[in-house]
Amino acid sequence: MEEVRIAAAQYPIELLPSYEAWEAKISHWVAKAAGQGAQLLLFPEYAAMELAGCDAAAASDLQRSLELVMGLSDRADELHRRLARHHGLVIVAGSGPVRDDRGLIVNRARLFCPDGSMGWQDKIVMTRFEREIWGISGGTRIGALDTPFGPVGISICYDSEFPLIARAQAEAGARIILVPSATDSMQGYWRVRIGGQARALENQCYVVQAPTVGLAPWLPSLDENYGAAGVYGPPDGITPDDGIFAIGHAHESQWLFADLDLAQIDEWRRNGSVLPFRHWPEQVMDRASLPVGIANDNAVERAERQNGSALSLVEGLSE
Repeated sequence: MEEVRIAAAQYPIELLPSYEAWEAKISHWVAKAAGQGAQLLLFPEYAAMELAGCDAAAASDLQRSLELVMGLSDRADELHRRLARHHGLVIVAGSGPVRDDRGLIVNRARLFCPDGSMGWQDKIVMTRFEREIWGISGGTRIGALDTPFGPVGISICYDSEFPLIARAQAEAGARIILVPSATDSMQGYWRVRIGGQARALENQCYVVQAPTVGLAPWLPSLDENYGAAGVYGPPDGITPDDGIFAIGHAHESQWLFADLDLAQIDEWRRNGSVLPFRHWPEQVMDRASLPVGIANDNAVERAERQNGSALSLVEGLSE
């Protein structure tokens, strides 16, 4: 499949009275996007934490909110699996906490396909809030997830600000990098957006961002949510001069739609004005090529270990 219609959610965090009310909300959002022909739906980072609002006592306590949402994760998975089958589309559900095989809580985004299959990607690099206050740990594996229109990568929010994560996904075959995000300031939003646009430039692919929006003072983990959904590409050829294929109205509740021509990725990488995807390995220099005083030994050793391939990062994280 060389064309895909994507929908990125500017998803409002709301106070809902019950799990059933949350399920009805998600079902409505999916049906609305499906009704406009969307084939891939992207919900934001930590959108699953909205479920904590169903219990006022748990919502106001960071640790209790994690346990509550994790306890509902199986039901939430089944809902998204059912909706993906019913509407015949791919859904990346709002990420949320999961206890991994190490016994640590990670931030996991799950992808559901129309045939009932499911894949997932954990966030790799934690923000200060996640690591210092909330106790969320980074994941250990990076990969591309299979869909009916080819592999996609998921770089959750802060991960989009680190080039080797998306690079590993692109080298694994991803032609679309999905960036579910949750940012509590406009500076945070712009950091993720700039990171997403840089990843599109480097990898000559599409990057899609979907944020949470709205104020939720009852939920400390998502009390302020700012941003806009966006679809980005490398500024080259058919792409708008600023690299933005589509951008939402900031802070408003909405779906943002865009029709992506996946064949264009091959064109960018083969015949682009510049070829950063192909030329990536050239940025890693050996010790002899470095001018005196430019880099210390540690920096050189790190570059040598990378050896020009972001996939080495995957191998290291899996150890």
